[in-house]
Amino acid sequence: MARLAGGGVLVRRLALSLGLCVGLSAPALAAGEEEHHVEHLDWSFAGIFGKYDTAQLQRGLQVYRSSCGLCHSMNLVAFRSLGDSTGPHMSEEAVKQIASEYTIADISNETGQPFDRPAVPADHFPPPFPNPIAAAVANGGAYPPDFSLIAKARAQHRGFPGFIVDAFANYAENGPDYIVALLTGYEEPPASVEPVPGKHYNPVYLAGNWISMPPPLSDGMITYADGSPETVEQYSKDVAAFLMWAAEPHLVERKQIGFRVMIFIAALALLLYLTKRKLWRNVEH
Repeated sequence: MARLAGGGVLVRRLALSLGLCVGLSAPALAAGEEEHHVEHLDWSFAGIFGKYDTAQLQRGLQVYRSSCGLCHSMNLVAFRSLGDSTGPHMSEEAVKQIASEYTIADISNETGQPFDRPAVPADHFPPPFPNPIAAAVANGGAYPPDFSLIAKARAQHRGFPGFIVDAFANYAENGPDYIVALLTGYEEPPASVEPVPGKHYNPVYLAGNWISMPPPLSDGMITYADGSPETVEQYSKDVAAFLMWAAEPHLVERKQIGFRVMIFIAALALLLYLTKRKLWRNVEH
């Protein structure tokens, strides 16, 4: 009985701890504010055979450079990776041209003095501001996060049993889903909600409905050469796909290797089973 009682105490403590974790992770909403759930979208790179849409990644790069890149850095992405065959797959000349439009702070090997030079494909996307303090000052005190891994680092927690369903369905696109929902989720606050100076109402925002970033996209602000719709929704999907590629550029190779490994394991299991049947065929069970 004592052991059972101790187990009951342990279960209650575990439940309390889980409840506290859930409570701490959920943002505090003011009266009248609502939490919006993020919709699952149809992505070309979803599923075990998914792969990136080259045209979409190229459009997403255009959106990043025209809008997002004015405030957000992408320090971990090299220009030369834009030529990856499973990514944007841009030509060598196009990669060089894009890189040359950025300026890199460097140190002279001869004099040891700093100087600025045009970027080359081996360089990474430079930050739009010289330091985090300058970035925060230019954005009303809020430091724009780096976008290199944002598609993997930002996602709405699905809770139980949603995360279990996603695991069995091999769904790992919650990050791009959240980015699209956030970029298209700006709206006027309810009449019962007091406006926050310097903030913009977005019920999708995970930190509590009010975000420092103003709506970065508007219909018709970027011209697509391939005739794709020039809408906020299309811009959002394209840049979300591009940021997913930036966060996981080897996704296609990883899926291909995983599929081969699964075939190997299945063949190995079959061979082991047949070997066992042969070795033990004359032994009574």
